[in-house]
Amino acid sequence: MTTILLVIFVLGYSAIAFENTIKINKTASALITGVLCWVAYIFFASNKLGVNNSLITHLGDISGILFFLLGAMTIVELVDAHDGFEIITHFITQSNKRRLIWLIGFITFFLSSVLNNLTTTIVMISLLRKLIRNRDDRLLFTGIVIIASNAGGAWTSIGDVTTTMLWIGGQVSSLQIMLKLFLPSLFCLIVPLIIITSRLKGEVERIPKTEKVNSKILSGTKQNIVLILGLLVLILVPVFKNITGLPPFMGMLFGLGILWIVTEVMHHSIESESKKHLTLVNALHKIDLSSILFFLGILLAIAAFETSGLLTSLAIWLSNSIGNLNAIVLSIGLSSAIVDNVPLVAAAQGMYHLTQYPMDNYLWEFLAYCAGTGGSILIIGSASGVAAMGMEKIDFFWYIKKISWLALLGYFAGAVVYIVQIKLLF
Repeated sequence: MTTILLVIFVLGYSAIAFENTIKINKTASALITGVLCWVAYIFFASNKLGVNNSLITHLGDISGILFFLLGAMTIVELVDAHDGFEIITHFITQSNKRRLIWLIGFITFFLSSVLNNLTTTIVMISLLRKLIRNRDDRLLFTGIVIIASNAGGAWTSIGDVTTTMLWIGGQVSSLQIMLKLFLPSLFCLIVPLIIITSRLKGEVERIPKTEKVNSKILSGTKQNIVLILGLLVLILVPVFKNITGLPPFMGMLFGLGILWIVTEVMHHSIESESKKHLTLVNALHKIDLSSILFFLGILLAIAAFETSGLLTSLAIWLSNSIGNLNAIVLSIGLSSAIVDNVPLVAAAQGMYHLTQYPMDNYLWEFLAYCAGTGGSILIIGSASGVAAMGMEKIDFFWYIKKISWLALLGYFAGAVVYIVQIKLLF
C-alpha cells in the first residue's frame, strides 16, 4: 500500500509541476491524485467503515479552509469591482526608482498581511501596470512584490493559506504569530530591498492616469465604504473566532453576508443592468474556483497519507536522520520553492501532533515563517509567483537570475532573526 500511495502521489505531483508541458490543468491532476490516494488506501484497508469515517472527518477540516478562502476571495473581488484599490494608486506619486520600490514593497507587505498574498500580488501587479510603462523595470518591481507578499502573508493568521491552515488547525494563535513573526518577515523583505536598491538608478516612466470605468455610477463615498468595510471584515475574522469560539470560516461567511446586504442597499436605486458588475453575485463568478478545487485535491491526498500513518513514519525518519528541529523546518521551507507549501504544511500537521508540540510552539511558528517565505525562492514555489508568472509572462530562468538569490538571502536573514529573537526575547 505504501508504495502504491507514493507512486500515485509522485505521478500526480509530476503532472502538476509539468502542467505547461503536458497541457493538463494542475487542478485536474490534483483532484485525481487526491481521490486515487483514498481509493488505494481503502482497497488495502480491513476496516472500510473506519476509512470512510476518517475521510468525512478530514473533509470537515478541509471544508473550513476552502470556505474561508472562498469568502476572502469574493470580498476582494467585490472591493476591486468598486475600484477600491484605486485609492491606493491615487496616493502613489513617487517616480524615483529607489524610493518607489521601497514604497511598493512596504505597501505589498502590509496589504498582504490583511488580504492574503495571492490576492495582494494580483492587486499590486495590476497597480504596477498603471504606474510603470517600461516592462524591464516593472518585472523587477514584480519580483519584489512576490517576495513582499509572501513575507507579509506569513506573519498574520489570514495573510497566507499555510498560516491560515496552522491557525485553523490550532497550532498557532493570531496574536502570538503576529508578535513573533513580524520582525523575521520584515527582514525577509528588507534584505532584498537593500540589495536591489543599490542596483537601481533614475526615474520610472509613469503611465498617464485614465478616467475610471465606474465613475458615472460609483461615487467616491461608495468606493470608500466598500473598501473600508471589506478590509474590516477580513481584519475582524480573528476577533470573531476569539469571541464566539466558532471556526474562522464562520466569521468570514458572516462578514460576507453583511457586505452583500450593504452593497445591495447601496445600489438599490441603480438600474439592474448598470449595477450588474458591482454585485456580489458577479464577484462570485469572477473568483478563481479552480484554485479552491486544487487545494481540495492536494489536501485530500495529504489526508490519505496522514490517515495511513505515512506522515508519522516520515516525521520519525526526519528526526532520526536530521535530528535538529531548525534544520528540519528550514528544509521544509526550501522544499516549498519546488513543492507547493500547502501540502508541505498539511504534511507537517500530520507528522507532528499538538500533544507533543502545543499551540504557539517554536516548531509551528518557525514552520509558518519558512513555508510562507521559502516559496519566493522560485517563481513556481508560491501562488503569488505563479500568478505573477501568468500575468506578466515572466520567464522561469529570468526569475532565477534576477530574483531567486535575493529571495534566498531574505529567507535566511529572516530565519536567523527568528531564532535569535526567540532566544533573547521569548
